[in-house]
Amino acid sequence: MRPASLTWLRRGCFAAILLGLALAPGPASAARPCDTRLCQAAGQARWTELLPGSWVAEPGLAGTTPAQGEAYAAIGRQLAVVGLGSTVQAYRASTGAPLWISSLAGFGAGAQIVSVRSWPKVVSAGVTVPGRSPGAASTRREVVLSAASGRLIRSYPAAPFGGAVSADAARTVIIGTTAVTCYSNRTGAVLWSRPTGPAAQAWKADGNEVYLTVAAGGYLSGAPVRALRKINLRTGAQRLIRPPGKSFQGVLTRATGGVLVFTGEYGSGMIRASLSVVPRRLLLLWGKLGAFGAVALALSLASSAAAFVLGELLWQARHGHTRVWFGDPQVTRIVVGAGLVLAVTGIFGLATGAIIRNTAAGLSAVVGIFFVLPLLFRLALPQGDQGFLRFMPSNAGGALWDAALSPTSMSPWSGFALLCGYTAAIIAVAAWRLRHGDA
Repeated sequence: MRPASLTWLRRGCFAAILLGLALAPGPASAARPCDTRLCQAAGQARWTELLPGSWVAEPGLAGTTPAQGEAYAAIGRQLAVVGLGSTVQAYRASTGAPLWISSLAGFGAGAQIVSVRSWPKVVSAGVTVPGRSPGAASTRREVVLSAASGRLIRSYPAAPFGGAVSADAARTVIIGTTAVTCYSNRTGAVLWSRPTGPAAQAWKADGNEVYLTVAAGGYLSGAPVRALRKINLRTGAQRLIRPPGKSFQGVLTRATGGVLVFTGEYGSGMIRASLSVVPRRLLLLWGKLGAFGAVALALSLASSAAAFVLGELLWQARHGHTRVWFGDPQVTRIVVGAGLVLAVTGIFGLATGAIIRNTAAGLSAVVGIFFVLPLLFRLALPQGDQGFLRFMPSNAGGALWDAALSPTSMSPWSGFALLCGYTAAIIAVAAWRLRHGDA
């Protein structure tokens, strides 16, 4: 076959791929029209009820807080619940009428509520219990209460940052330190349990599934994520998702983490509770962007610097080549640039999750934009037609941390500016979607 014929064949295949992507139906929106009396304009007060004790009202994200201690609130279809100290108070979600008050006794002095959730027919509350001796680590118990009366049903052990991820009158699924376990609320028996390793892992619930990382040392170690557990909350069926290499790439893990910040709330229905606490939707978006961006930037910069230092030490020990360190040409740009690109990519993923509101579709979109599309373009187009690839988000950001730039690459800071521009555009779409779409 002649080269010219091969070129037009590749172009035809590429056109067919684009046509298929354009005609293939995307995921349908889960938003439905607001047709009940409970649907009101964002920011409109549905009901007001005095809270017992002393409280302080602050403007903005600070909101209303108790004069002493910390309070936790949640709202479901039937109940709104507030946990403070060792007391849980329930109100009717539709009218605000007080229903019951339950005092959680038997945990000893210093026990405090650290979370509350409203589920169908039950309420769960996480309680931290101080260690029995000075210096001993505290433990956590997850208490399940009847939504009708506040009566104590069961109490289960949980991880310090775990707790109930699914519950109803029959069963409760608990994130523990070493396993995800489903208990029978009638008998307390274990219905199923899935071990997660000796250390507590990072997790995120989404609809009927919970995702847990597989990392040596758990979520506090900073070790690379070698796999992802996907556990069905109804059946306990587990699937282990492994990356193509030894661990997930930094860009991918940060971007998918950003996606889950929003899609996890939409999948579990907790977005309604967030909007009830912060009814100004754009303020909620800016708060999530700021909090996630600050944490992602700090972790990305620390990880990048640690990877460079350890890599340089290992390289010197094994090969004995000339030492490269901060201050040498391009080193600081590459190390700092890697952290910046990872953080911005995570914010890109967060905004994508706010737009799509579905974990599977959001992850697919981010992976497609950053990894699949550049590969398809590179395979389908002749070498002479690939100049535009430097403007793709992954390649534009990669120019900042790439040591060997090709003649067709963007300059480092221009590429990073373009990635920031893409991210700003996605954030603008997310803001419009959050402001005008249903929760």
